[in-house]
Amino acid sequence: MVHLRSRRRLALAVPVVLSLTASLGFLPAAASAAPHAQSAAQSARAGGAADAPGLAYVVNTRTDPRTVASVKRAIAEADGKVVAAYEKIGVLVVHSADPGFGPAIRKVPGVQSAGATRTAPLTAAGTTDEGAAERLSAEQAARTAKASAATEAGEPLEADQWDLRAIGADKAAKINPGSSGVTVAVIDTGVDDTHPDLAPNFSAAQSANCVGGKADTSEGAWRPYTAEDYHGTHVAGEIAAARNGIGVAGVAPGVKVSSIKVSDPDNGLFYPENVVCAFVFAADHGVEITNNSYYVDPWLYNCMDDPDQRAIVDAVNRAQLYAQRKGTLHLASAGNSNHDLDSDAIVDDSSPDDSTPVTRTIDPHECFDVPTQLPGIVTVSATGVDKEKSYYSSYGRGVVDIAAPGGDRRYQIPDTPSKDGRILSTMPNNEYAYLQGTSMAAPHAAGVAALLKSRYRHASPAALQALLKAQADNPGCPASYDQDGDGAQDATCEGGKRVNGFYGFGIVNALRAVK
Repeated sequence: MVHLRSRRRLALAVPVVLSLTASLGFLPAAASAAPHAQSAAQSARAGGAADAPGLAYVVNTRTDPRTVASVKRAIAEADGKVVAAYEKIGVLVVHSADPGFGPAIRKVPGVQSAGATRTAPLTAAGTTDEGAAERLSAEQAARTAKASAATEAGEPLEADQWDLRAIGADKAAKINPGSSGVTVAVIDTGVDDTHPDLAPNFSAAQSANCVGGKADTSEGAWRPYTAEDYHGTHVAGEIAAARNGIGVAGVAPGVKVSSIKVSDPDNGLFYPENVVCAFVFAADHGVEITNNSYYVDPWLYNCMDDPDQRAIVDAVNRAQLYAQRKGTLHLASAGNSNHDLDSDAIVDDSSPDDSTPVTRTIDPHECFDVPTQLPGIVTVSATGVDKEKSYYSSYGRGVVDIAAPGGDRRYQIPDTPSKDGRILSTMPNNEYAYLQGTSMAAPHAAGVAALLKSRYRHASPAALQALLKAQADNPGCPASYDQDGDGAQDATCEGGKRVNGFYGFGIVNALRAVK
């Protein structure tokens, strides 16, 4: 199941997670995710080791070499195999078919958290768009190109890119299209770097395939598996499609994009070890900004009272904080469930998504959308052409940082040749298509962040985030949010004109970013 945001902060006694606790101001709580789905590891313990499945785990330790070496020995003694070791952040990716591996390794001195990263067995070998892609036909492309020429739009398909005009990106490009010394890594399903709109700005040296938790930098490993794994290519075009007289333009057409592929080849899911690899790889290869239009599988929300989910949060948080310390800013989509991420309770009926989902009620202050709700990550909600929150976009006061165009095909229809409220961008095999979702909002914000980074080259991730918020335009909470006209409010915006739950600090403004 593709979940690129379409399916829509834990007190551990370890320094890296203590920083998360301090950022969000909460303490360990009573059970918050009942009932839990029985994991494959739990099922195996019930059935015995003879028919136990192989599972992947993250084992999080102290970072001193002696402890890491000791834990590695214990892993081997517990019938585990280390397949990737990120010793500088204390994260080990392990495979084991022993049903008692998780509980056993958690008792080892130096292990601070450990858990299975999936609830289904390993095979031989998530995202945030809303609805299926609609590829642009030759007839539509010709009509749009004619309209673009009539309006003197820079690119043949730009007349249909209402999103660029909504944030002044078309005008910004004439002042400063961004620096080729700035790279935005698209952590996603892979990027087709052979696309003529992407090839001029693609950075192969900062690209990899992180599936399995270990980076593969061989030629083309970062590309999508098939044309249907189009999500990363679409996202990349929104950020930095070149202004070269072909197709569309990106928000920051002068910056570089790279591809770090993290989607599983069998089910398309974004497992924790893949994302850990991606954040560390980005940091170690000089990436200034990452775009994260997904949630880490298999849990939509990871609850801290579950040892497996707790370990997932710990591992991914260590990796993303490591990247921040090395100068990388992360942006992530808020999700497409129209959930209030600052509410008291949310019903999650989609987790785990790699086996049998179990309906559970969670507290989003204790069960976290990863990486969206991790500290220091810029959370982006989606808007349409009328600058209203898109009907599907999740929101939440104190959670959403900024907003950006993500599209809205139901209630916000632009006056463009195609009259399509979604976002037009690049697709594999030299194609173009419309998509909508907070998956599309995050790359628009990442593009603006790249423009700011091009101007303020020495800005730290924290300073860059502050600049991103400062340049945003906040429309304030709407008097009413009854999108379908049935008399009931479809979502409730809390906050004021400066910051609120729908838009955070406001909708990004590319023109203001370059002025």
